[in-house]
Amino acid sequence: MRSHLEPKAMAKALRAALQERQIPITHGAALDIVAAQHGVANWNILAAENAPATDGIRFSQTCPILRIFDETIAREFYLGFLGFQLDWEHRFGDNFPLYAQVSRAGLTLHLSGHHGDATPGSTVFVRMQGIGAYQQELAGRNYKHGKPGVEDEAWGLVMTVTDPFSNRIRFCQDKPGG
Repeated sequence: MRSHLEPKAMAKALRAALQERQIPITHGAALDIVAAQHGVANWNILAAENAPATDGIRFSQTCPILRIFDETIAREFYLGFLGFQLDWEHRFGDNFPLYAQVSRAGLTLHLSGHHGDATPGSTVFVRMQGIGAYQQELAGRNYKHGKPGVEDEAWGLVMTVTDPFSNRIRFCQDKPGG
């Protein structure tokens, strides 16, 4: 359910109310709380949903396609290591390559064994919250092919994972106030 108040005004009011109670919160954190109240994963999604479409064009989701070569290894990496769930899979017939959708916490990826669908070695940039917790979760799985760490970059906290097919997913959490 959408509020009649403008989301930015709601975030500003939330931040002011918390500051009156001596609870410090960044503007970015207030925006993400308002987004959660609207039922979306983060402020960027809410802002995109509320962006005026002057020409009638509106994009609702980005879904990268990543090329895979071995279904068993792809399942081990995406489902086992990264903790995604398998949403669906498709084949055009017997002895055809897999095309599947995996997702987790608002991120959706398509995995394709079809030649020409995607280029191995691509990079996907994903904004997220909770990068420290995710890194700890991955470290706890003790995956022998990857031990990602978090780098403190000028634009945010970044954790890059590389799948067995040389595709990189660069997870980035914006710095507070960023």
